[in-house]
Amino acid sequence: MIGRFKHCDDTFYGEVNGTRVTAKGDCGGKAFELSELEVLPPTKPSKIICVGLNYHDHAKELNMETLNEPVIFMKPPSAVIGHGGKIIYPKASQQVDYEAELAVVIGKRCRNITADRAYDVIAGYTCFNDVTARDFQRQDGQWTRAKSFDTFAPFGPYIASHEEFNPGNASIKSRVNGELRQDSNTSNLIFDIPTLIEFISGIMTLELGDIIATGTPAGVGELHRGDVVEVEIEGIGILRNEVV
Repeated sequence: MIGRFKHCDDTFYGEVNGTRVTAKGDCGGKAFELSELEVLPPTKPSKIICVGLNYHDHAKELNMETLNEPVIFMKPPSAVIGHGGKIIYPKASQQVDYEAELAVVIGKRCRNITADRAYDVIAGYTCFNDVTARDFQRQDGQWTRAKSFDTFAPFGPYIASHEEFNPGNASIKSRVNGELRQDSNTSNLIFDIPTLIEFISGIMTLELGDIIATGTPAGVGELHRGDVVEVEIEGIGILRNEVV
């Protein structure tokens, strides 16, 4: 696992082994306990591309037909927070929801990547929470406002590599205050990751560090101030954030 951390005035990437972090780059070789470090978002994306209605169980839950091609939308980089960051409940919203998702981290600048080459441009995988002001989503008829508030794109805690993670068969769960809310598997994806990369890179250039959030399974629901929401993906770990 690779994470991004802050210690005093130093920000660095590090390899995570249990509770130990070995720094890379300018701080290379130094070892820290996780408890000594602030866990930062594991990448700094220029954009976050999200996929709507991409789990068979979620489509069934909503009584909706599966789509012929992916539906995508975007979140701004200003929405990003990391593991342990606070999700700020907007004063204007009356309903904020969680959405547990698997996110793909892009490893190199690319455009027009075919599905058979998709894994060549992936740096790894992480947990993502597509926090949504559901009332605004219904009201507006399009999703930009509902998805774009500051703090509405938590992801982390770390990036798992191809060797550490099987994106085609991993359990994905969410919990609120310890209560299980979503419980599915990435094998239920309607459009798999190579298909998504081919589709999205045919539209826009993907930059190093960009995030593709691959959609949420059944069980989406509300958050309230004071809640602690977790996204857990087998082979990656747990992303935990408090709502304030």
